[in-house]
Amino acid sequence: MTNYSLRETAAVALSLLDLTNLKDDCTPAQIEALCARAQTPYGNTAAICIWPRFVAQARGILGTDHAVRIATVVNFPAGDMEIADVAAETREAIADGADEIDLVIPYHALLAGNERAVTEMVAAIRAECKEPVLLKTILETGEIKDVALIQRASELAIEAGADFIKTSTGKVAVNATLEAADIMLRAIRQSGRKVGFKPAGGIGSVADAALYLSLAETIMAPDWAMPSTFRFGASGLLDDILNVLGGGQSAKAASGY
Repeated sequence: MTNYSLRETAAVALSLLDLTNLKDDCTPAQIEALCARAQTPYGNTAAICIWPRFVAQARGILGTDHAVRIATVVNFPAGDMEIADVAAETREAIADGADEIDLVIPYHALLAGNERAVTEMVAAIRAECKEPVLLKTILETGEIKDVALIQRASELAIEAGADFIKTSTGKVAVNATLEAADIMLRAIRQSGRKVGFKPAGGIGSVADAALYLSLAETIMAPDWAMPSTFRFGASGLLDDILNVLGGGQSAKAASGY
């Protein structure tokens, strides 16, 4: 980012981080540890992102009105559930204390040419996410692949009421990329709406984070990235952030960036 030191970039990345554990074998003890890790000596992460079955536990640990928000995932990871089932999953998660819902769009349907499936799913879950609950939509850009289709998925999600558009589940071979980020950020700018962006999966260092923040600054505006407009979805990024804030160097950016 322009004129930002590595340490300053690390501090910004910390404030934007959705600290994630979506491992299939995640345990209650790991959720307890995640809640503790989200509260660092240098400040809190923006949120934790966890499976729906752990939301009530996390809410019990963090209490109400905690600075660390609780995000959870629905229609995850394949994006092929029925709308009614996803709506029910969303209602239960919100009742358990979720602040944010990360919804996988029906990207297989989109790949088959069915745009309406995306619009109907996002609109239905938007209706369940009453303010102040945020709706983040996961496009799974590494599976969509096509530039025009990533743009169209972004447009459909934004038009149907998404608060954020997110690259990936972290469960496929290709997750966040700068190319997908560029397309999605430009779609946000073109929409003229206040919609946030979340790159997720494969972002493991402050050096990685700096590339995405710089891109957002170039396409949107300096200082556009804040917790209400930008999140990183990552499980390993916090380690590098804390190393840098403690006076160390960042790991190199991942290959392919």
